[in-house]
Amino acid sequence: MNTIILDGAALPDREALHRRLAVALDLPVWYGQNLDALKDCLGEVREETEIVLVNPAALDAHLGEYAERLRRVLADSAEENAYVSWREEDGDWEN
Repeated sequence: MNTIILDGAALPDREALHRRLAVALDLPVWYGQNLDALKDCLGEVREETEIVLVNPAALDAHLGEYAERLRRVLADSAEENAYVSWREEDGDWEN
C-alpha cells in the first residue's frame, strides 16, 4: 500500500499542497494543480493508496475553505475508487 502523509503544518499554501500531492502520487505532467484535476487523477489510481492528513488545524489555518474542499475531494474519491482511502489525524504529528 502506498501511504501519503499530508502534514498541514508543512503546507502553507495551495501551491505547496499541490506540489506535495504531485510528487507523492506521481501525478502526470498534465496535472493542473487544482482540486478538479486532483479528483480526475485520483479516479485513475490503480494501486492501494491511503492519504493521511495530519495537523489538520494547521491546514485549515493556512488554506481556509480550500482545506474543506480538499477534504470533500478526498472523501468523494475514496467513495468512487476502491483503491483510494483517506483519513485525518487530529492533533500535532511528528515523524
